[in-house]
Amino acid sequence: MLTPKKLMHFFLLAAIMLMALSARSPVAYAERIKDIATVQGVRSNQLIGYGLVVGLDGSGDQTTQTPFTVQSLTNMLSQLGVQLPPGTSLQLRNVAAVMLTSTLPAFAKPGQQIDVTVSSLGNAKSLRGGTLLLTPLKGADGQIYAMAQGNVIIAGAGAAAGGSKVQINQLNAGRIPAGATVERAVASPFATSESLQLELNSTDFSTATKLAEAVNRRMGAGTANALDGRVIQVKVPQTSNERVAFMADLENLEVESVLPPARIVINARTGSVVMNRMVTLEPCAVSHGNLSVTISSTPLVSQPAPFSQGQTVASEKADISIKQDPGQVLLLEGGTKLSDVVKALNSIGVTPQDLLAILQAMKSAGSLKAELEVI
Repeated sequence: MLTPKKLMHFFLLAAIMLMALSARSPVAYAERIKDIATVQGVRSNQLIGYGLVVGLDGSGDQTTQTPFTVQSLTNMLSQLGVQLPPGTSLQLRNVAAVMLTSTLPAFAKPGQQIDVTVSSLGNAKSLRGGTLLLTPLKGADGQIYAMAQGNVIIAGAGAAAGGSKVQINQLNAGRIPAGATVERAVASPFATSESLQLELNSTDFSTATKLAEAVNRRMGAGTANALDGRVIQVKVPQTSNERVAFMADLENLEVESVLPPARIVINARTGSVVMNRMVTLEPCAVSHGNLSVTISSTPLVSQPAPFSQGQTVASEKADISIKQDPGQVLLLEGGTKLSDVVKALNSIGVTPQDLLAILQAMKSAGSLKAELEVI
């Protein structure tokens, strides 16, 4: 029979064991399906178009340097029944050729309005106060999916006088909110196919397996089947109303998160280094020396003697020096936590650019347990 004192010792020992296990194992958390996967075929499409912006206050294209603006204007006027005499030279400053870009959202229907971005194509100084003329927006297949027209909204401002210029933000690009009307819908397999396919945002076999298991537990066995490390096939109801309700319930299901692979992302242009918590480091020794080259230039002028009819000659004297700091061998202790890895790398005391080379060398030596991704 357990006495109260022994019972207290038993519970204390169990609590210590649970704390030790929780300290050794990573904390698991869940993510919604809508946050880690998308439905195949349910996506947006990019649209592009070419048009003219009129009504500018003398800040349009210089037609002598942008002949396509004059050609576009001439073609537009001819379509409106205005025929210009042959050889007419147009010198317009209130017209600008522009490119239009927009995004056609999934399930967009004719009559729906979408935003349009307008960007100058020629040498216009500003699109402020301009109006976009009716312009078709085409998809990758060359078909017209929307028509755009409206007043261009520019967030910037600028002024110039006497050779001085002041400008805030960009004047050659703007937006037309709800400036395009959808004219054609994009066919989607969502309402016609017997099954849908979920695509993970990142390929991972463990996540694909756990996602399929979560769907089968909630919707019934055999509903979901993982095809590979990225695609999960899901059987859906056949009627549209039931299918929408099914997907609304499905996308809010929570899937146990899988620990990501150890990875270090390096931006070679900015020197930024980002690593996740799975990165580990084995003990290693690092030696890194700095090499600096200094070039100094001094202008020299050779002045001829009076009445010698010589010429003044300007020359330049360059001094080049190379300095190499001795490299010191540092011992980096191993670490299984991200804080230990950061502490070890900070002990090297190098610049981010030097750290890129050191991380690559440590990876090659086998002491850095992580994937290196250079962007």
